[in-house]
Amino acid sequence: MLTHVFGIIGAALSMSIAWPQVYRSCVRRRTSGLSATACMLGVAMPAGWVTYGLLINDSFQVVTNTVSSSTGLAILVALLVTQPHLRSGRALLTSAGMAGGVLLAIVAIAALAALPQISGPAAAAMLGTVLASVSFVSAIPQPLALLRNRTQDLSGISPLRWRLAAGACASWLAYGLGAGQPAVWASALVGLASALVVNGVLIARRPRRVNAAATVCWRHDVVTRSLATAGI
Repeated sequence: MLTHVFGIIGAALSMSIAWPQVYRSCVRRRTSGLSATACMLGVAMPAGWVTYGLLINDSFQVVTNTVSSSTGLAILVALLVTQPHLRSGRALLTSAGMAGGVLLAIVAIAALAALPQISGPAAAAMLGTVLASVSFVSAIPQPLALLRNRTQDLSGISPLRWRLAAGACASWLAYGLGAGQPAVWASALVGLASALVVNGVLIARRPRRVNAAATVCWRHDVVTRSLATAGI
């Protein structure tokens, strides 16, 4: 029962995660600080988990990751539209390489699942292993991009999106442990670590608010005198 509750919480948070970023990137057209590689994987990885859910008849995975893949695609399109240099052949080859590998693995394992010799759960176990392994690498680009360039503009990153991500990963971690799905809890553990790093960076680099009442105005501190009172 408790596992089911964590699954509901994880699904609800996961479907809410990307919307703050969608608003910031698609409506306000602010994408500074986003990693192109992470955005590419933000489309490929949910597609993999949708396939995983279909193979084991896990409705939580199917519904949640269908929404996540759609919002991830919207953010990716906004990033490519607002930053033309990311659309060059070399840049696309660099950022899309890993995502392309994930998509190829999904197609290959889905094709294996169609064979009578391989059951859906067996194919799901293979796909889960691939996705959990890739999650270790896919969690690196966004925090690494923030840690490598400490002066970059972070206005395109939604803090709320990463707070929700931390909560969602914590819920999926509990769900995966309770449901006995190593691929789910291992992937969630890596995602939680990544989200905590990004949240820490955003908090550390948050602009300091200046107290207007404490600001000293030089006009109030300078004593002005006329020429007559100055003895000239």
